[in-house]
Amino acid sequence: MPQPTPTTPLLHQALGHGASDKRLDILRRIGEVGSISKAARDAGVSYKAAWQAVETLSNLAGQPLLEKAVGGSGGGGARLNDAGQQLLLAAERLQAARSAVVAQLEPGPLNASVGALALRTSMRNTLPCTVTRLRTVAGAVNVQLLLDNGQTLTSRITRESAQLLGLRTGLPVLALCKATAIMVSAQTDSQDNTTTNRLTGQVTRAPAANRDGEVSLQLASGTHLVGFTQAGHGLRKGRPAQAVLDLAAVVIALRG
Repeated sequence: MPQPTPTTPLLHQALGHGASDKRLDILRRIGEVGSISKAARDAGVSYKAAWQAVETLSNLAGQPLLEKAVGGSGGGGARLNDAGQQLLLAAERLQAARSAVVAQLEPGPLNASVGALALRTSMRNTLPCTVTRLRTVAGAVNVQLLLDNGQTLTSRITRESAQLLGLRTGLPVLALCKATAIMVSAQTDSQDNTTTNRLTGQVTRAPAANRDGEVSLQLASGTHLVGFTQAGHGLRKGRPAQAVLDLAAVVIALRG
């Protein structure tokens, strides 16, 4: 089978979470109204966020999804090209197939977490949580998240990202973070500030005391968190420890 080249259409990479993806919703609206600005208004996002959605999908697909439309009452606009139409058709078919599979599952946590199976990232940590607060700070948005064990995290993202994800209070999401962005220590103080998150748990794996390396913590909910520590850390299996995460290191993903 020939390998894809940079110019080969890779529409499957732009499908994200299927028809529920806000980016695909914006693309669909552009196809219906022939205008990015009107599609943005109808979708309840800014013009900048709509353009970001189109650019992201085009990058993932490996080719443009829109073409300029000349004329009309507005003096011009945008319309879907063949690739854009193919992408929406594929998204509809995937959503129908996914819905059929999910309908066969028993109600419960497994049913709710099926969407996470589509995620393929280098991030070692995936934490189920719920949005509890959105606050605009210095042009960005701080999103407060409640974990299953009652602890909280805050993620700092752009306003456009918050709009495209459709974030709102009560929305179930996933908090993702690279292990290399988490520093674990034996300290268990509850001090917090505006730049870091702190999660406490019990050490399940740690390097020798004179070595730095990877550490695994088990949170109260049973969820495992992986981070790193420095030599002389004082961590011991079965003992409490804390993990520190910067707000900007926490990525939010929809559960599907």
